[in-house]
Amino acid sequence: MIHRNIFHNEQLLPIEKVRLSPGQAGLISGWGLFTTLRIFHGEAVAYERHWRRLEKDAAIIHLPMPYTAAKVRVNLHEVIRANNVSEGCARIYLVYNSYGHWRSDEPTLPQVDLIIYTANLPQYRDPVRLGLREHGRHAGSPLAGVKTTSWLQNVWAVAEAQKEGFDEVVLLNERGEVAECTAANIFVVKNGKILTPPLNSGCLEGVTRGILFEIAPEAGVSIAEQTLRPEDLYSADEIFISSTNRNLIRVGEINGHTIPIGTVAQQLDQLFDAYITEYVTRRAAAAH
Repeated sequence: MIHRNIFHNEQLLPIEKVRLSPGQAGLISGWGLFTTLRIFHGEAVAYERHWRRLEKDAAIIHLPMPYTAAKVRVNLHEVIRANNVSEGCARIYLVYNSYGHWRSDEPTLPQVDLIIYTANLPQYRDPVRLGLREHGRHAGSPLAGVKTTSWLQNVWAVAEAQKEGFDEVVLLNERGEVAECTAANIFVVKNGKILTPPLNSGCLEGVTRGILFEIAPEAGVSIAEQTLRPEDLYSADEIFISSTNRNLIRVGEINGHTIPIGTVAQQLDQLFDAYITEYVTRRAAAAH
């Protein structure tokens, strides 16, 4: 459930006062971007990485970027303070409004809407059960790996999987290769090494994924990109998934195949917690 106070364009407003126009063409068609951030001790973790990805994706979809990282960070923390969030998550949306037949001529409608809100952290089961869906990602698409607001394919796929008793679903691309889950990257542990699909599989370049590439060597574990197929999942020594809201969650089953529970995910999760604590400590020191 999202919290009461929302930042919309230039204003912090109670949710019932936020007006989204029927003429927001980007909202109607899904021409926009978003990112989800973890809030720890009132701080938005890894904000710089999230903003860099937003800027990269904006360039790909030709979304104007009238906002700066520093200004949006101030706006984000306005929302965090107004909602009194110590532990939780936040979303930043950028919605393109200046195109198409169905746009409105409202003089106050900006070229790109900025929407920021917060929520409590969702609860997840651990270990999770994953389904499998063919053609869940199109690696050849020019929008592959872009985190757009056109999110139906993801929410629909996970809703269908949950009807069958799964928690999430592994998405294969058009070549039958493993790409990712609907809202998480996936990692396979085999013979002491961590393997994860390359970006050309069509997966999102997750912020947590990037951090894991930096901290895994601290656990004495090598991590590398490698093309994976379903049979690589079924023969794994251990599998885990990662996302901003979940950190690391172990996988106990994929498509009816039992996956062993190992210790690598637990090691990395502890390292990731330490990374978050160190990040927030560093930010607090800089503020003083």
